[in-house]
Amino acid sequence: MSDLICVGVISGAFGVNGEARIKSFTADPEAIEEYSPLQTEDGREITVRVVRKLQNGMAARLSDVRTKEDADALKGVQLFVPRGRLPSLPDDEYYHADLIGLEVRDTGGNVLGHVKSVQNHGAGDLLEIHGPNLKSTVLLPFTMAIVPTVDLTAGRIIADPPEGYF
Repeated sequence: MSDLICVGVISGAFGVNGEARIKSFTADPEAIEEYSPLQTEDGREITVRVVRKLQNGMAARLSDVRTKEDADALKGVQLFVPRGRLPSLPDDEYYHADLIGLEVRDTGGNVLGHVKSVQNHGAGDLLEIHGPNLKSTVLLPFTMAIVPTVDLTAGRIIADPPEGYF
């Protein structure tokens, strides 16, 4: 699974004609179709054809899905693409999967924690940081001002969080 990147998840059926609701994690949500066929965790291949855009996702036709019951049976199934089929990114952009697990240090070298997840609620990416010295996770804005350095080779992020964040 380490060579596979999750690009979407099946949210269940859409309508009664065998279409499925898909939540895409690609920069352009409809581009998920371009990576088809996609793989599931158990190795099945699923071809995706986007039919229409929906609020919070899209309706799609999936290979081997003919009925509402077929689509409902796939609810929660994650869709993956091999890393080699993803486009290269500019120097200042990263795939979320590459950030998860990285150590986070402040500009003084003190360990703040590790990236648990990358979230986006509409206003930009947030790094969810957890660590042994934190009572709860901290959501750190993933901006150049607050996160000036991401070193994937060294496996760490240097952050300059606002005073009192940690």
